[in-house]
Formats: sequence, C-alpha cells, structure tokens
Amino acid sequence: MMVSVESAEGLERRMRVQVPADRIESEVASRLESVGRTAKIKGFRPGKVPKKVIVQRYGAQVRQEVIGEIMQSTYFEALTQEKLRPAGGPRIEPNNTSEGEDLDYTAVFEVYPELEVLGLDSLSITRPQVEIGDSDLDDMIERLRRQRATWEVADKAAEDGDRITVDFHGTIDGEPFSGGQGEEVPIVIGRGGMLDDFEEGLRGMSAGDEKSVSVAFPESFGATELAGKTAVFAVKARQVEVERLPELDDDFAKSFAVEDGSIDSLRKEVADNMRREADQVIRGRLRDSAFSGVLEANPDVELPEVLVEEEIRSLRQDAARRMGGGEDAELPPREPFEEEGRRRVALGLLVGEIIRAAGIDLDQARVRQRLEAIAAGSGQPEATMKMYAEHRQLMAQIENQVLEEQVVDWLLEQASVTDQSVAFSELMESN
Repeated sequence: MMVSVESAEGLERRMRVQVPADRIESEVASRLESVGRTAKIKGFRPGKVPKKVIVQRYGAQVRQEVIGEIMQSTYFEALTQEKLRPAGGPRIEPNNTSEGEDLDYTAVFEVYPELEVLGLDSLSITRPQVEIGDSDLDDMIERLRRQRATWEVADKAAEDGDRITVDFHGTIDGEPFSGGQGEEVPIVIGRGGMLDDFEEGLRGMSAGDEKSVSVAFPESFGATELAGKTAVFAVKARQVEVERLPELDDDFAKSFAVEDGSIDSLRKEVADNMRREADQVIRGRLRDSAFSGVLEANPDVELPEVLVEEEIRSLRQDAARRMGGGEDAELPPREPFEEEGRRRVALGLLVGEIIRAAGIDLDQARVRQRLEAIAAGSGQPEATMKMYAEHRQLMAQIENQVLEEQVVDWLLEQASVTDQSVAFSELMESN
C-alpha cells in the first residue's frame, strides 16, 4: 500500500492511498466464491451455479462492497502509518476503481493541531473565601418561611410586601401593544416582579380602586419594540393580601423532613446545604477563572473547522430544546453561537493537551465519591448506583466532570492564587 500526504489550507490534509489490485481482486474472488455456494438461481442447483453466471449476476455489487470496505480499512491503516490524528471524518475522493487496476483514492480531512500550552506560570486567580455566619443562616431560614407563606385577604391599602391582584390594560400613544394586558395578575409589591414605575403606581391601592399608571420602559428593556417608550396602564385592583409566615417551631422543622423535628437540627441542615452550595459556586468560579486564563494566554490556537461546526450545531440544538422544540425543530441561526463554539473547541484542545503533558490520570476514587454523593441525594442509592453502572454515557459524564476538576486543581497549583473574603449573599447573588 502506497501512502502520500499533502498539507492543504490550515489543518486540512489530502492523503492519497493506493491499494494493490491483487488485494482487491483476491477479496472479490473470495466473496463471489462464497456467494456461489449459497446463491439460488432458477435453473441451477444450489452450489452448482457456473462461476460466469455468479460474476454476471453479483460481480458489480460485490466489487462495490469490497472497494468500500477496503477504502475504510486502509484509511485507518494509512492514518496509523503516517501518525496522523484526524479531527472528524474524511471526505473520500475516488481516483481509480477500475477492475484489474490498483485502487486509488484521496481522503480529505482535518487533523488536530500541534499544541504547546503557554503562560500557565503567569495565571492569576482570585479564590473566594466564605464564612457562613448567623445572619446568613437567619436570612436563609427567613427565605424558607416565605416559601411556606400563606396569603390572607385584607381590607387595606397595598404596601411593600403585600400581594395585590390587578387587571391592567396598557397603551402606547393610545394604541394597545403585545404583552400590555392582563387579568387577575398577582403582584407582590417590592419584590421586583414588575417595573419600578408600575409597582410604585400600585402602592396605596385598595380592592376596587382604579387608576392610570404611567410606566417608562428603560432603554435596555428586553423587548426592543418597547425600549425607551412610555406606556399608560389602566389598572383595577381586585384584592389585597398580606403575607402570613409560619411560626418558627417544631412543626415548621418537621415540614422539611428534619428527623428529630427540632429547629436546631433544621438550622444545622440548612447550614450544611449552604456550605455545599457555596463550595459548588466557588468551584465553578475557580474553573471559569482558570480556563479563561488558559484561553487568554493561548489566543492563537488553530481550530479544526469540522469540530467548530459540530460544536456550533450542538449549541443550536440545545437552544432549540430550551425553547421547547422537538427533535425535528428548526434550529436557530448559526451566527450567535459561533464565538462560543470556537471558544469551547479551543478550550477542549488546550485542556486535552494539559492532561497529556501533565500526565493527569482519571482519579477513580473521586469518581466513586461523586457517584456515592449523587446516589445518597437521590433517595434511592442502590437504584441510582445501578443506573450509572449500566449506562456508559451517564458514567462518562461523571468521569469527564472529575477529570475536569483534576485539571483545575493542577492549574491552581501552577497559578498565583489570592484568597478574597466574600459574604455568602454576595457570592450567591453574583452567581
């Protein structure tokens, strides 16, 4: 087998492969002989069909099958011979498939770039440090109370913290607009559910009141057709309700499945959950900082376009699913996803090279710990462990996450890390 490789534009390679004719003819002859032993052709007993008839009937089909299979196998043989790493599948261009002559084809594909990850010794990362104090815990307990709050109709004017149910009809320059109408819409004043101008207009309203509220949409408003415009809403209040928070007692604790039903135990469980949440956010921050630093230090990574296109398509498919589309849903435009697609491919290549160069092996103990934690939180630990053991794709996701964490740990060892104290609320709000 003869192989030659030419470099085309960028990472594209043109690999010409020539396979001796006797390899093709030998395999074709063997296949036809096998076909002849089982072929059922009218006028002939099985196994007694003349070779010429077999060739006439099946020769062309068998030859095409053999050529296709040999192209595939020799393609991989040639890659190994030339020590090439293709990024994505090839485009095969047949040059000669004539009977009795050497098979000659060209495989066109992109290869992975040769990489050297630079600038790791200059990485600078800020690591948040969080102490969860009593005030943080009190605030979280108060949030839990609000989650279990009830609402009671009250004969009063609405104020901050009250829930007012309203009908409204908005116009701009006397004309109604999309999204400007609503009936029996509950709004908690002061919680930011509506624009400030609208909520301000609701303050002081009682059940049965009607008024006109002027609302200025900010220039940055998401609906561009409304941005910077002023609307007038005709508002009618249907009812006002006040919030009733549950008592902070044993019954409240039991409603969160606290085993001994005590407030002290509830506070401990909540504090533990807050710590786990904070640790998760911090890990995400460190990951983003480390990977952003790697990308900034290596801005000129040459990217296989085939991988970029695959990543962009994946992002578009994810976006379509988030918007409620099915498998056959039309994908959103390509352009908004191109930058992120290129970023992800570049990062994947750089991380892969870090793993190779640093000799980072998957820590199976960490994988096991991660699985046990997932299983414990599922409420069905045995069934969950079995599910992951039986589904390779799910297991691969866990393994990739752990390996990524190992890369981040390694990068932190190379980087200059500065610890910075941050309040729990600030950490979570900026997440």
